Amino acid sequence: MSSDSPSITINCCRSCRSSTLLPVVFLGNTPLANALLKSPTLSEPEAVYPLKLVYCPQCTLLQITDTLTPESLFREYVYFSSYSDTALENARGIVERLIKDRQLSSQHNVVELASNDGYLLQYYQQHGIPVLGIEPALNIAQVAQAKGVPTIPEFFGELLAQQLAHERRHADVIHANNVLAHVADLNSFVAGIAILLKDSGVAVLEMPYVRDMIDNVEFDTIYHEHLSYFTLHSLDCLFQRHHLQIVDVERLSIHGGSLRLFVQHPDRVPVSQRVRDLLAEEVAGSVDQYEYYRSFGEKIEQLRHDLLALLNQLKRDGKQIAAYGASAKGSTLLNYCGIGTETLDFLVDRSKVKQGLYTPGTHLRIEPVSKLLEAQPDYVLLLVWNFATEILNQQFEYRTRGGKFIVPIPNISVV
Repeated sequence: MSSDSPSITINCCRSCRSSTLLPVVFLGNTPLANALLKSPTLSEPEAVYPLKLVYCPQCTLLQITDTLTPESLFREYVYFSSYSDTALENARGIVERLIKDRQLSSQHNVVELASNDGYLLQYYQQHGIPVLGIEPALNIAQVAQAKGVPTIPEFFGELLAQQLAHERRHADVIHANNVLAHVADLNSFVAGIAILLKDSGVAVLEMPYVRDMIDNVEFDTIYHEHLSYFTLHSLDCLFQRHHLQIVDVERLSIHGGSLRLFVQHPDRVPVSQRVRDLLAEEVAGSVDQYEYYRSFGEKIEQLRHDLLALLNQLKRDGKQIAAYGASAKGSTLLNYCGIGTETLDFLVDRSKVKQGLYTPGTHLRIEPVSKLLEAQPDYVLLLVWNFATEILNQQFEYRTRGGKFIVPIPNISVV
């Protein structure tokens, strides 16, 4: 991934184009969260970019101000969905449900946008259902293709959708998990869904939910790849603009709290009561008002203060501290809090793609997870706290030996 591309600062909302954007929080100038480093480059200056969050009062979209080119961020990528058991189980569950509910067969067609390494589409293939992945990261698309998952290595938008529609490759089901937040041109992306989706089809999208991010102080969800942070109101405005209707919604616990949307062409089915209820909840909770976001910065600073106090006390007590997860959210937390090699002895991650590289800004060497048992540090700062249950179960032996995990979000806890 390139880390020296110029950024563009927006002057209007990414969704509704309103020129009124209100400040929420500034997390400093930080390196790109997934711009992992090789040893020879550690002494070279790192490119940093402003990480500033703003709010659009017109459509309620929360968004960062600086945009890098999608090519610089996503043409080569280091996140492989198949390394997460939780992500795999979440994918398998929704696939089996849709196959049953919509009676999908070999006569239907499923498309996933930002399909990664085929982690989701593989479950449709196991049932003989034709699939197509669209994945712009060239290295990851190659992995999916090697698995036998047909994958187009391109960015999705209105033009690609028109090309596929011209080839009569419309979709009965479109999946888009954790991609909408990464999209600079939201309107082209959603217009593409409207073009590609069959009249009777359904698009199923998942994205982190703003209420969980704000209420649980999940500030580490903010990084340069995540351009937008959605309420149901902001999503409703976006889809309606392109003549699509959110017909159902579910709240999920994955990734610290997410929404799962079911989107169809208008008037195919009635809008569910769950959609109406969640929209009403947002209004009742002032989630559609600027005041809801104004104290977010104060909460972030308090969490930073408390976490540093705990880590500094442990170091004074002579404890060895490691970290788990070379994730994008971990990069935001480490860089904002100023936690690096002076505090952490090493960092581990399951992904072999990341092992041997160094974290951006903080320059922690990424080791295999097996090092936890080899070194047996006293504490491990869990940077991928959104997979806490999965990882705590995997590290049963480390914990049995007396090792403890520090879970920083939503509340700092030691387990």
